[in-house]
Amino acid sequence: MNNTFRALVMPALLFTTPAVAGPEPVPAGESLYRQHCEQCHGGTVAKAPPISLLQIMSPGSILRAMEQGVMQSQAAAMSAAERRTLAEHLTGQALAPGATTPPAPRCEGTRARFDFDAQPDTQGWGVTHDNRRYFDADITSLKAADLPGLTLRWAFAFPEAIRARSQPATAGGALYVGSQNGTVYALDQETGCIHWTFSTVAEVRTAIVVAPWHKGQEAHPLLYFGDLVGNVYAVDAVTGQQAWRDRPDDHPSLTLTAAPVLHGDRLYVPMSALEVTAAADPAYACCTFRGGVAAYDARSGEKLWVGYTIDQPPRVVGKNAVGTDRIAPSGAPIWGTPTIDPKRGVMYVGTGENYSSPANDTSDAILALSLEDGRIVWRQQMTAGDAWNMGCETEEKINCPPENGPDYDFGAATILATTSNGRDIVLAGQKSGEVFGLDPDDGGKILWRKKLGRGGIQGGVHFGMAVAGDTLYVPMSDFDGGPRWPGEAKPGMYAVDPGSGRVKGFTPAKDICAGREFCQPGISAPASAIPGAVVAGAMDGWLRAYDSESGRIIWEFDTAVRHETLGGGVATGGSIGGGAGPVFKDDMMFINSGYGIYFHMPGNVLLAFGRPDSAGEQKAGSD
Repeated sequence: MNNTFRALVMPALLFTTPAVAGPEPVPAGESLYRQHCEQCHGGTVAKAPPISLLQIMSPGSILRAMEQGVMQSQAAAMSAAERRTLAEHLTGQALAPGATTPPAPRCEGTRARFDFDAQPDTQGWGVTHDNRRYFDADITSLKAADLPGLTLRWAFAFPEAIRARSQPATAGGALYVGSQNGTVYALDQETGCIHWTFSTVAEVRTAIVVAPWHKGQEAHPLLYFGDLVGNVYAVDAVTGQQAWRDRPDDHPSLTLTAAPVLHGDRLYVPMSALEVTAAADPAYACCTFRGGVAAYDARSGEKLWVGYTIDQPPRVVGKNAVGTDRIAPSGAPIWGTPTIDPKRGVMYVGTGENYSSPANDTSDAILALSLEDGRIVWRQQMTAGDAWNMGCETEEKINCPPENGPDYDFGAATILATTSNGRDIVLAGQKSGEVFGLDPDDGGKILWRKKLGRGGIQGGVHFGMAVAGDTLYVPMSDFDGGPRWPGEAKPGMYAVDPGSGRVKGFTPAKDICAGREFCQPGISAPASAIPGAVVAGAMDGWLRAYDSESGRIIWEFDTAVRHETLGGGVATGGSIGGGAGPVFKDDMMFINSGYGIYFHMPGNVLLAFGRPDSAGEQKAGSD
């Protein structure tokens, strides 16, 4: 197994095999897990997160769950030292000594006040409900000509973190962002001081969504987001107090990776799962999850319906080589944020592969789901017969479906755009390295398809594209993923005509990875566009701005270095990956750096850039 595959597989394999009798003593952490945790987290309790989810949490969040949270009663029999040992054992990370208060001051004076005149001018992860990721002149004063002069205004360190995957949101003069240790921060946009913090159950990977309000109205708008173990939250944007919380599905491997969408009085929550990882264990009955979208009353938290990507529930279809049940159909998770189309009364989502065989016709597909009840209005499958899970990357391949991949899911959100002749079109990018244009009025008929990259398990179009004017910008995350994905890797930024798929330009990724461990040149994270430029962070840690017309790099900044942070602390950047792309507001730009998972460069910093001549003179935390 190559390094990439090993990194993907190993979290699912740790602690899942039975102990073998012998002279070697069982490590203390493993013994504690078997004694106190395995009975529930080994699969016998339906709602208990599996071990594969626990292993990618931070040790601090697991410790808090045992000492103050949902696992308090279950962990009461352990001493404080044993709880620390167990948390470190499960995550493979040491707990930070002493306090974990972030190195940033609290806001004081006028900085501590919520600005009811500063309404949110974005509608979520994709900026607008069509997910074009275009920050126009009404949102930001920055244009292409301003980018070469940007300077780092402030840096914020995420404690207990090796990755930063939550895209920030701006509203009320604040910047809202989640972290790996399960903390959501409300920071002052200009200075980075802290308004308030809110603790969740687990890592916040999704973007933050802010409900709108009328200018000057002293309302209490809500923030919406999800966590790693499948909870969706509504939190007061002014006070940081929880309004409601729910888990949209009972599956133990449920996770929320993409931002919810707020449309009218409804919140739409896309659902994904890490059951694909749990399937590496031959004793795991693979698989039972089916992706979908849950609809909520946004204010009350009442769940209205769940629309699944797989029409029928799973059933036992056989046994694997060790006698464990084989269950299907399963999979088709939704990794990306839905695209809302009010004109047609639907949302568009891209799905992932099936987890077990046989594969069905809604995996690796673009689906149109009814906004009213979640039913599938139409489907257009791009890759048939893609059934795959982490069992395929083990030597025994016991839970590997006979199809064995190629794992060409849609991780990137769809985009609803308009062509130069005024025609609506749905745009989709796949891990296969292909980009598609679909007809929303003809059952998702494929109008064009274009192969741009090699594709692979983490290659192709990974987390998001952008549209500005008559150009679709396609970040390509290609790298050498092994012989399963032949062909030349073509990482970089593509410019494509959305009406025809014609390639208008290509800027190859720079290869500056010599001497940088866990470095790849590809662009995994979503791009963001502003007037005259498109900006994207790369897996090599560099943030780059490209001229919209020529594709020339007009500004770049190395985030994968040490940064002095607010309050005198230090943070380190790393690979820029996951679903968080650059965010623009007024004369500032914000970006997370750090993607310490799957053999990428770790980091724990949020960076705020601005014009040097407009930087605030007031120190963080002051009037």
